Amino acid sequence: MIFLLTWIPFVAAFLILLTPSEKKSALPIIAKTACLLTFLLTIGFLWRFRPDQPGYQFLIRIEWFPAFGIAYQAGLDGINMTLCLLHALVSLAGVFTAAREKKRLKEYLFFYLILVGAIYGVFTCLDLFFLYLFYETTLIPLYPMIGIWGSKNKEYGAMQLTLFITAGAALALFGILLLYQKTGFGTFDLIRITEHLKNAPFAAHDQNFLAALILIGFGVIASLWPLHSWSPIGYAAAPTSVSMLHAGVLKKMGPYLILRIALACLPAGMAHWSTLLAVLSGIGILYAGYAAISQKDLKFMVGFSSVSHMGYVLLGIAAMTVTSVSGAVLLMFSHGVMAAAMFAVIGFIYEQTHARGVFDFGGLGKKAPFISMSFIMASLASLGLPGFSNFVAELLIFIGSWEKSPVLVGLAVLGVLITAIYLLRAVQHVCYGEFNPKWNQLKDAVTWQEKFPFVLLLGALLLFGFWPQGLLRLIQPAVGAMLP
Repeated sequence: MIFLLTWIPFVAAFLILLTPSEKKSALPIIAKTACLLTFLLTIGFLWRFRPDQPGYQFLIRIEWFPAFGIAYQAGLDGINMTLCLLHALVSLAGVFTAAREKKRLKEYLFFYLILVGAIYGVFTCLDLFFLYLFYETTLIPLYPMIGIWGSKNKEYGAMQLTLFITAGAALALFGILLLYQKTGFGTFDLIRITEHLKNAPFAAHDQNFLAALILIGFGVIASLWPLHSWSPIGYAAAPTSVSMLHAGVLKKMGPYLILRIALACLPAGMAHWSTLLAVLSGIGILYAGYAAISQKDLKFMVGFSSVSHMGYVLLGIAAMTVTSVSGAVLLMFSHGVMAAAMFAVIGFIYEQTHARGVFDFGGLGKKAPFISMSFIMASLASLGLPGFSNFVAELLIFIGSWEKSPVLVGLAVLGVLITAIYLLRAVQHVCYGEFNPKWNQLKDAVTWQEKFPFVLLLGALLLFGFWPQGLLRLIQPAVGAMLP
């Protein structure tokens, strides 16, 4: 049943609380088992999913507060099915990194599983009350995980992340409550609200106002320029597994909720702000790409790179065509997997060296060939090399957005060139050249547990790079049904 995706991690977190801290070998087993079960469940839902069947599948509804129209309702269409697969991949890869945490492992894994479960809740819930509840729940573990287990500037990074996302969430909550009130039939049922507004849409000025609240509120977590400044700092301060979930999955909640609420329920409002959204996205692509070039810290570089790539996602959404929005959803998946792999590589090196400068290393291809290969593959995926699913996603965004915003598409293509500059430079300085004897103690990934996260993530990028239809056959019908 669909609610198990959310509640298996929550139950596992409770079991970890009951497990004595001295039994350190049992704690990772519980966490890994929970993430493996949710991964297998997601694969099972994917296997049983019928792309030709309209609407949501695997629906479940449990009445919770009928007087206010609140029910625990969950289900999947092609869009959140794809994002659940993304989360299943990243959370399973991330738990292997989380299990290596040496300080207060019990508490760390507890927070990790709460975060995993809350994200599944956001992607599966189709009731606005519970959807927002799970969205806010993601902040509960994020703050201590960064503030306690993070690296340099961890308190500042945790505080800035929390304040920015909370401020955006407050705006979005105001929009959701107005949406609930203006529909007039007292329900938070997102399916019913969407169907009602397709047949009886709000007046244009109401749609414009509500769409603005949703775009700004959830645009914060999507790193919409100029509301992005918290993001690279949060990435850099966070421990590796949190960076993987944050950049890989958490950031995708913003575009997903913009699609699910603003685009589906308020299409005229989205159309009103689409040009401004496209312009801000284009600025974000170039600004963050240029900022990434100047970074000497690998985590900051990837952090600004992620901000830039989220600009492509928002550009695709702003065009409001089936092709562009499908490309945006596919890029949410592809970038999420790639970013998680990139942060996993940086974290693997940092755990041993406590260094992550672009110019700190050299010749790691000789000392750590597997990790170097993983870093090179993730970088090539990020810059859109054919063969990785990122290439297909960006191409769809460019094609789908061209008719509406040819100038911005041209600037976005320039952003691809900027991405190549800073990533190829990083690959050159980290993996090639003369080996720095300072890092003689550095070991490569040799055990299957060390290699598994990279094989899982990079394998998914290659699989859907050569077979993009495996995901597009899910995404395109759902996007077509959503657009007006």
